[in-house]
Amino acid sequence: MSARMHQIGFMQGRLSPKVDGKIQAFPWTHWQSEFPAAQALGLGLMEWTLDHDRLHENPLLTDHGRREIAALSEPHGVRVGSLTGDIFMQAPFWRVDGEARRTRLREFDTVLAACVAAGVRHVVVPLVDNGAMQTADHESVVVAELLARASRLRRDGIAVVFECDYPPAQLASFIARLPADVFGINYDIGNSAALDFDCAEEIAAYGERIMNVHIKDRLKGGTTVPLGTGNAQLPRAIGLIIRSGYRGAFVLQTARAEDERHAEVLARYLALSQGWIRQATA
Repeated sequence: MSARMHQIGFMQGRLSPKVDGKIQAFPWTHWQSEFPAAQALGLGLMEWTLDHDRLHENPLLTDHGRREIAALSEPHGVRVGSLTGDIFMQAPFWRVDGEARRTRLREFDTVLAACVAAGVRHVVVPLVDNGAMQTADHESVVVAELLARASRLRRDGIAVVFECDYPPAQLASFIARLPADVFGINYDIGNSAALDFDCAEEIAAYGERIMNVHIKDRLKGGTTVPLGTGNAQLPRAIGLIIRSGYRGAFVLQTARAEDERHAEVLARYLALSQGWIRQATA
């Protein structure tokens, strides 16, 4: 098995200054410059970041913006392959009722259509933090609304992948309610470490449903920290994921530089991740 099978990408914004001190937000004033910056590091894959704030102004959601994305993507060799829908965590349709739910579902459908138009193939829906499914009803709403969209997803060649805080067996049970061709798991190594889950138990439970992976390190019960300084067993987790048959991308959703030297930090994380993948595929 070759390490070349596993492309490493980065989360949009990791090559831009922080926005209002946040670890992750759409980089309104720097998003174009991330394409040449990624090319310089040898990163050919980007995961787009989408917030609820100014949703319809985001370049991904406008015809002009998508043309600009394509015009930057091609010459710099940086493809936008996936999207992290922080919008769905910030305004989850499953935690409201009535007209509020209908409005948020329209936003959900608008985002899916924009991803299809832009050639984005994986849409990450975070079922964590403010977007966590806290009741059986929340889960039932998610399943029902996503099943209603399965045929459209299949037709459009797009998949919804869930990042979830459920324990392994519960997450395996949840994802089993949805068809495997258009629904999967976004496995976040750092989030699992923060929740004190065992990566071997997780991969055994639902490894075949993983469609996207975030490389991150976090402290148990705590925040994101530089790779190798938290509780994530990164080499072990990456090895288990690859040995489970995973052939997809690994996206660097890593800690930010404290001195704004984000490219240097991302280059170091890229080298570390390449080493772990080579080790796993040797």
